[in-house]
Amino acid sequence: MILASASPVSLTMALGAVVAYTVSAASLPLLSAQVARAALWLAWLAHGALLALGLAGEQIYFGFAPALSVTIWLVTLVYAVESYFFPLLQMRWPLAALGVGAVALAVLFPGSALHASASAWLPLHWALGIASYGLFGTAVAHAWYMSRSEHRIRLGQDSNSGVPLLSLERLTFRFINAGFLLLSATLILGLFFGSELYGAKAALKWDHKTAFSLLSWLTFALLLFGRARFGWRGKRAVRMLYAGSGLLLLAYAGSRFVMEIILSRSP
Repeated sequence: MILASASPVSLTMALGAVVAYTVSAASLPLLSAQVARAALWLAWLAHGALLALGLAGEQIYFGFAPALSVTIWLVTLVYAVESYFFPLLQMRWPLAALGVGAVALAVLFPGSALHASASAWLPLHWALGIASYGLFGTAVAHAWYMSRSEHRIRLGQDSNSGVPLLSLERLTFRFINAGFLLLSATLILGLFFGSELYGAKAALKWDHKTAFSLLSWLTFALLLFGRARFGWRGKRAVRMLYAGSGLLLLAYAGSRFVMEIILSRSP
């Protein structure tokens, strides 16, 4: 989704996004909460424009870095909206740092070109998969913040979360449920319509991507079943969320990283 050769326009957008993310994360004494939030929105807009620019070309490129970039962009959007309802929800600095890294990676490693024989439905398959990445990434961010706040409470310190732990937990599982639905739809499309999506010669392959995706789906399914049946919560639920998200990260971004960077060839 990023231009294969970085144009002056794309580089300008990338630089603007990096600067805005940095300003948002700086938390300078003279920087008010409103200015920091505005900088985050500006970074998000520049980041989104950079992603959209890749779709305007005749040839679409995709890879591990654009996948991570879109994921961080979606997570940032969720946080930017939530910050209006929960002003004390302090996740701006880590998300801004991730945003800087995601933008830089997407410019440096734009990925490989989409095959001409691929179906017009392939972008929908990608969109569902990346959206599930974003939802699970948001769930991970909330779970991390929830664990951090709980740890501070156990030490007798002010959690500074601005959100009750039970509310954070409910939000986390809402994102997990939504991500699980999108991941299920992505797997159904990929497993049963793979040849139609990627071209007539692209038969279903039981490769690392498929294996990690299914393992991730099973992990999330077990987590949601345990939550509904046994009331799983706390550290057990958070660890399973981390495990499932890690497997999902390896499924696409990890496999594409190995192919594109380590092996230096197109998948």
